[in-house]
Amino acid sequence: MILAAVLAALILMGWPYLAAMVFPDAAAPPAATTTGASPGVASAPGATAAPGSVPTAGATPVRPVAAALAGGQRVRVTTPRLNGSINLVGARIDDIVLTQHRVAQTRGAAPVRLFAPGGTAQAYFAGLGWSGTGVAVPTTTTLWTASSAALTPTTPVTLSWDNGQGQLFEIQYTVDANYMFTARQRVTNRGAAPIAIGNYAFLNRIGVSPDPTSWTIHTGAMGVFNGTADYSVDQDTIDEAGTGGVTRASTGGWMGFTDKYWLGAIIPAQSARVDAAFRRGEAGLYQANFASPTAILAPGRVVSAETRIFAGAKETRLLDGYADAGIPNFDLATDWGWFKWFEKPIYYTLEFFFKLIGNFGVAIMLLTLVIRLLMFPIAQKQFASMAQMRIVQPKLKALQERYKDDKPKLQQEMMALYKTEKINPLAGCLPILLQIPIFYALYKVLLLAVEMRHQPFVLWIKDLSAPDPAYILNLFGLLPFTPPAMLGIGILAVLLGLTMWLQFKLNPPPTDPVQQQVFSIMPWILMFVMAPFAAGLLLYWITNNILSIGQQRLLYARYPEMKQAMATTT
Repeated sequence: MILAAVLAALILMGWPYLAAMVFPDAAAPPAATTTGASPGVASAPGATAAPGSVPTAGATPVRPVAAALAGGQRVRVTTPRLNGSINLVGARIDDIVLTQHRVAQTRGAAPVRLFAPGGTAQAYFAGLGWSGTGVAVPTTTTLWTASSAALTPTTPVTLSWDNGQGQLFEIQYTVDANYMFTARQRVTNRGAAPIAIGNYAFLNRIGVSPDPTSWTIHTGAMGVFNGTADYSVDQDTIDEAGTGGVTRASTGGWMGFTDKYWLGAIIPAQSARVDAAFRRGEAGLYQANFASPTAILAPGRVVSAETRIFAGAKETRLLDGYADAGIPNFDLATDWGWFKWFEKPIYYTLEFFFKLIGNFGVAIMLLTLVIRLLMFPIAQKQFASMAQMRIVQPKLKALQERYKDDKPKLQQEMMALYKTEKINPLAGCLPILLQIPIFYALYKVLLLAVEMRHQPFVLWIKDLSAPDPAYILNLFGLLPFTPPAMLGIGILAVLLGLTMWLQFKLNPPPTDPVQQQVFSIMPWILMFVMAPFAAGLLLYWITNNILSIGQQRLLYARYPEMKQAMATTT
């Protein structure tokens, strides 16, 4: 009993701190964000650096995003999923707002800003260009000429710049109906001498990611090089690498910065050989870039390069579609982990029910029902074994009395009894073991799938990917304080404890008195442990408990001797 009490206390007091490191909140409340600001990004100015150099902040003062966007010449960008603009100074994509995602669920909340101009506190932008010798190439201050004022999925835009030395530089921008830009660059050498030239692309941002990396999710710098996803680069790795940065050589692939829900990525032509690097500059500015080898461009000849730039939400089917269309492992921008093969079917099933019903909470309940139906034959065997265990309870008690001073002999006689009665005492554990990967898969889906973000259920549950906000300790929000994590018990957590307690009451009690005590307090310990998790996860567990109770009642009706044994043993 003392050991059980100590373990319970350790779980109650230590779990919130362990969970913060291992399992980050499924959806932490967004930081206070002004309209047009990128949520959670550190405050520091930003600037562009060519590949091979360290990005620097320069002397530009920090400006509000709105002020930075108000000046200069821009090409407007509009798709069904985003709004923004391309800065004609430097040809940067530095203004992207995700119109279908909001920073909060409050009425009138601003859309999520992903990209913001350099020189702002939320600087995050993409660019591309050329480097070479014997030729004047575009710089960050080059003013390009646009063929039209707007870029849409049906109207491409071509930017052009003549260096006055015989070379014409062009960038044709196209954008699909989602978040993918394609930049087709051309250099025409109309001069009298050959030139050496190579292309590059980069992403610059303040900080690596506002979302923390944990054992279950990678955020920050990442890429796919030579067909393999590389999650080994984090902020500390880049910081320790110094001015040389973390380098990779690859044929094709992609690289960028991933947040829990958002992604900025640069994607070279998949047949191109590139040198890639992650670097840190001044004032917390980080850069991901790749560069192609320099080639000789003869007079009268044209060299071209194609780069794609992704700036948007990590929507599961969208990433899958890009991966199927030739961007290797693009779906791994979402860090599904080792159990991707199991987690994605869970997501697809949820998505199917959501499209059918229109409510993710109901979809979770239907998913639970499907899982219970699939596991029904196993559960039948489990309950049949439980029925037999109840029937032999008097015999087990008699053995315990007879051999109470001889534990080895007691174990030997109990195993002989199980063999005689054809009982497998571990049969009841199999459904629990099978639930573990399902539970973890649903946890990852709730944690990672942007489609689950801000999805309501009913009444007070406005976000299934966030913890239950109806804390009992502050009278469901009537008192002006937020309880500490270990005491943040909501209504769903209480329902979880109650349904688990009822389920345990219908199970055969353990023969060991200490085990009986542990099982009696386990539902209430788990009530505290699970309270900080996503409401959708608790909803799944509650639904599963209710279905288990119903199934147990059904089995009692089918096995009357089990109900009779229940009355005898209790």
